[in-house]
Amino acid sequence: MSLPLILAITGASGAPYAVRLLQVLAEEHVPTWLIVSSHGWRLLHTECAIADRDGLQEATGGDWSSITLYPNDDRGAHPASGSCRTRGMVVCPCSMGTLSAIAHGSSRSLIERAADVTLKERRPLIVVPRETPLSLVHLRNMTLLTEAGAVVLPAAPGFYHRPERIDQLVDFVVQRVLDRVGLDIEVADRWTGDTSID
Repeated sequence: MSLPLILAITGASGAPYAVRLLQVLAEEHVPTWLIVSSHGWRLLHTECAIADRDGLQEATGGDWSSITLYPNDDRGAHPASGSCRTRGMVVCPCSMGTLSAIAHGSSRSLIERAADVTLKERRPLIVVPRETPLSLVHLRNMTLLTEAGAVVLPAAPGFYHRPERIDQLVDFVVQRVLDRVGLDIEVADRWTGDTSID
């Protein structure tokens, strides 16, 4: 049986990344434990006009047979325990507040506790921040997370594949996330080594 992936959506700008990632996971029937913070829901509404669970399910294809949604205030849920095995956790997008809380182990919510558990169990933790510019506080917190074993994967799409649509930029970042959690799913073009100029 495939282990579940924990996906957390927090309040950093970048909701389209989260929606697309969840869509891919749902379509590929990857077992997913989903947690959305209150600011994450606000972000989904602001950037994607998604108001609630039903709207998010519809926006990600409708089939949530492999998705389990947990309330962020339930620190007794499955993702809070290290005895519940997972393939790791992705926080996408990851606000600087959430990043700081994870880096300092505050565990005030299910998202923060699940990330803490992921680190202590030495499982993959991928945080996808979307912030600019970065302060020294942000950079130090990212260093702390990296030293603890997390991967900081900024929502910074490349342009070598000459994207023509926003969804191609979104897929570039989603592909990098999928690669980091070891899922053999292709959604974006890869670098071919061709450096010729037309």
